[in-house]
Amino acid sequence: MAIHNKLGEEGEKLATAYLQQKGYRIRHTNWRSGHLELDIVAESHDTLYVIEVKTRSTAYFEHPKDAITNAKIKRIVHATEEYIHRFDIHKDIQFDIMALLPNKHGTFDIEHIPDAFLAPLS
Repeated sequence: MAIHNKLGEEGEKLATAYLQQKGYRIRHTNWRSGHLELDIVAESHDTLYVIEVKTRSTAYFEHPKDAITNAKIKRIVHATEEYIHRFDIHKDIQFDIMALLPNKHGTFDIEHIPDAFLAPLS
């Protein structure tokens, strides 16, 4: 497995643990349907949270949250529509981003950005 894939996996595990500590119920991690993928799908009360996790080894070139392009947002929304349909979800939907960067203590700084973007109008 490539180093960046291992880093991404580690970031998703840390993000999942972080969300669980905050009281979110994790429904799925790395949910896939064909070519569609959602990093983390969680819920709390009446809201379904779709969380895109970006882990980087450095912010030198780009902060992880800046890697979420309009094209990526469209793919996330399309995957979310499939997820909602497949599992017959009737909740408010919120799109979050979690950005993880290593710190000098050998762990990761986690930035949780709630309601990071809205679904574009079709």
